[in-house]
Amino acid sequence: MHYDVKGVAERLKGLREMMDYSVEYVCEKLGITKDELELIESGGKDISITFIYKCSELYGVDLIEILTGDNPKLQKYAIVRKYKGLPIERRESFEYQHLAYMFKNKSIEPLLVNAPYDSEAENKPILLSSHEGQEFDYVLEGTLKFVIDGKTEILNAGDSVYYDSATPHGMIAINGESCKFLAVLIKK
Repeated sequence: MHYDVKGVAERLKGLREMMDYSVEYVCEKLGITKDELELIESGGKDISITFIYKCSELYGVDLIEILTGDNPKLQKYAIVRKYKGLPIERRESFEYQHLAYMFKNKSIEPLLVNAPYDSEAENKPILLSSHEGQEFDYVLEGTLKFVIDGKTEILNAGDSVYYDSATPHGMIAINGESCKFLAVLIKK
């Protein structure tokens, strides 16, 4: 199951209109400008997983429904085989696989994330994002430079971090190799 940016953009605009939310209200709730919302809803701007997550909370729909147009149906359990998660390729080449995309009414959003190594990124400020809820990240392979609340932490394979994801945070792979980690977004 894949998703396309134009489809996501159309669903976001459709949800806003269906909920009868004004552009101003949505911009205020999501912390963006009217021009940014216009670009997103037209498919002309990259849409981060964090932004889609915020929209799923605002509109009261499953993240997967925004991504694919399909509503998850499984309620007892859902198995996702190795490398068969829902691929999500947003946020500057980070690759995400949703590991429970067919499960309905999830309390968490489990994602397998591959952060590619970028030598130029090591010397630049890390892009920060925030969203409602909490998050748990567990490093499986490589090294992750994690920034939150003005602090920088280095996480290696086997290390984890649990945090309030409303606090601006960001991460990059360092030490010359990609980093693979499990990210669990926990709803409020």
